[in-house]
Amino acid sequence: MNAMNLTPLFRTAIGFDRLARLVDSGAAADVSYPPYNIEKLGEDAYRLTMAVAGFGPEDIDLTVKDNTLLVAGKVAQEANEAEVLYRGIAGRAFERRFVLADHIVVDGADLQNGLLRVGLKRVVPDSAKPRRIAINAGAQPATLQANAA
Repeated sequence: MNAMNLTPLFRTAIGFDRLARLVDSGAAADVSYPPYNIEKLGEDAYRLTMAVAGFGPEDIDLTVKDNTLLVAGKVAQEANEAEVLYRGIAGRAFERRFVLADHIVVDGADLQNGLLRVGLKRVVPDSAKPRRIAINAGAQPATLQANAA
């Protein structure tokens, strides 16, 4: 059973259109090139590693837009004098999209030994962190005092 019908959920939910697009794109995307790993390095640190043999730093484009990391690669065609009898190293263009959770930012990227490593970390702003609210005893809050007058 590969198909999920989430229509009843989205009929009663408002403002979850991003979730619906995420589910639709996740179901449609069944691409396996290039292979990749996602690692959790710590509480708020992650690393995306992609096998991009044959690609140089100038051939790969990393873009973050609307909580989506886009990794695209295109090798420039080189004038090769030798006739290729068998091509086992895939050098075809690719485009991979990764949906980033809220407050995840790209920390940096490097390409070494055919592996593209993209560092990611969670940076939660102070306004989104939980904060403790002090409870006043005996005195009415300013908003209640203004309404009573």
